[in-house]
Amino acid sequence: MAIKKCSSKKVIFKISAPTAKDVRLAGDFNSWDASRANLKKSKDGVWTRDLTLKSGRYEYKYLIDGQWQRDPLNNLFIVNAFGSENSVIEL
Repeated sequence: MAIKKCSSKKVIFKISAPTAKDVRLAGDFNSWDASRANLKKSKDGVWTRDLTLKSGRYEYKYLIDGQWQRDPLNNLFIVNAFGSENSVIEL
């Protein structure tokens, strides 16, 4: 019997928010717990976070200074139960 190995990939999440004080990432991969994924700000105002995720489909959003926002660099999204949009990534 063959065992199928689930591969993992490094994903770089980034968003430009030069005036933001706090940027976090929440999604299926961290049980929508924004406190578990802070992003780091570069000098040019781009916030980034690297995550290693297993193959699959994930929904996510950024939390920028307390305001939810979908990923403006990702055109793949769906409407969620709250009537707003979640970004979607497939690995």
